[in-house]
Amino acid sequence: MKTGATMKSFTLNTMKRENLILLADAYKYAHHKLYYPGTTQIFSYLESRGGMFDETVFFGLQYFLKEYLQGKAFTQQDLDEAEGFLLQVFGRDDVFDKSKFQYILDKYDGHLPVKIRAVAEGTAVPVSNVLMTIENTDPECFWLTNFLETLLMQVWYPCTVATLSNQIRKVVTQYYKETATEGAEAAIDFVLNDFGFRGVSSVESAKIGGAAHLLSFSGSDNLAGSGMAIKYYNAQKVYGLSIPATEHSICTLLGEAGELEVFKHVLKTFPTGIIACVSDSYNIFRACEEYWGEDLKNEILNRDGTLVIRPDSGNPIRTLLKIFEILFGKFGFTLNAKGYKVLPKQVRVIQGDAVNYGEIKKICAALKKNYISAENLVLGMGGALLQKVDRDTQKFALKCSSAVINGREVKVEKSPAEIDAHGNITESFKKSKAGRLKLIKLNGTFNTVNQDDYQGCADELQTVFENGKLLNEMSFEQVKANTSL
Repeated sequence: MKTGATMKSFTLNTMKRENLILLADAYKYAHHKLYYPGTTQIFSYLESRGGMFDETVFFGLQYFLKEYLQGKAFTQQDLDEAEGFLLQVFGRDDVFDKSKFQYILDKYDGHLPVKIRAVAEGTAVPVSNVLMTIENTDPECFWLTNFLETLLMQVWYPCTVATLSNQIRKVVTQYYKETATEGAEAAIDFVLNDFGFRGVSSVESAKIGGAAHLLSFSGSDNLAGSGMAIKYYNAQKVYGLSIPATEHSICTLLGEAGELEVFKHVLKTFPTGIIACVSDSYNIFRACEEYWGEDLKNEILNRDGTLVIRPDSGNPIRTLLKIFEILFGKFGFTLNAKGYKVLPKQVRVIQGDAVNYGEIKKICAALKKNYISAENLVLGMGGALLQKVDRDTQKFALKCSSAVINGREVKVEKSPAEIDAHGNITESFKKSKAGRLKLIKLNGTFNTVNQDDYQGCADELQTVFENGKLLNEMSFEQVKANTSL
């Protein structure tokens, strides 16, 4: 029967984990028929083809392998459920072939006959290099390789967040070297704080994006990220650390006339340690000059700890420069050996509004230009860290590069043509690689080559998954160590 097939009734079991058989784009379910007759193997690879940064930190694959693929990836109940569901999706019974998955269930007890190789997580690899390969290990399951693309492609997200966070650390580190007091570098771990939990599309995004940030920084209000690192990467401790801090619902409770009273209460509640207080509920400049800089000045300077003043509105650079002008005037400053102003250790500022990669570079440059040390400021980043990224930020793609057809191995590639601004036909950046690939280092630089080339060079890709088993599992500590290299 083709179109007009009789619809089978089905019920989705909403009380269990996701049904792996349904975690693919709909068009994938016809591909087992559309591959050329005689195809027995598909070899595909993942790469970052370019984008915002010239290198990509690889991270997050182990989460997807543990959460979705290892062990018995699906059950008979999953398969029966998927059959009824997909019959309704296509309205015909000649697209989804239940027997393809039944074969895996019967022969392998639901363990997936594929092999995945990948570069060690945490490694920064220049763009346009292979990061991961996947191939089927059973010739009957040639269709499975790229069926898994939909799910495995989502590794773009933790990779991109890890890359973004790591690039920001590079910017911050450079300005610390140029402007900060010697020995202040230890504070870099807490310069960029993850404020993104509320701004992401799902709890899963918060988990994997939050963990990706923790490869480069320790400051985080995103508890889910630390939990993910422990559960899926066997982290030996909680890596995301935070401090007590206010929000506007606290600082506006007594109205504008009562703001100073609230500030007093904040200092009284936490007389020691670091405490952050949002101070722009009404007039951030008055708050800095009168409330913090006069009424509470002595209490602040006598605290065994640091008050972190938080603006949360206005143009970041103009606002920060004015705030520092006020605070230097009220609390004084020292000039470090590099000639930059440093507030007393009891006072710092955090900018958490309108912060993104480009703005951070501008803020750091503005501070330097005005002889303000980078150590005076920390940053909070929410949606721009975890949500304002997409697959094209680093141009991720997963493409077939080799196949076996009727017993013969063939190289597979695509090479699209484009029209440039001058009307000339040119080669697209989407041109893919051909052959069975490996990643090697030549003179310390990563290069993607065919597996038969450079026999004396070790393949940087390691087998991390084979026939349902997770191999070469990494700890979060190992991944962090790779990121810091």
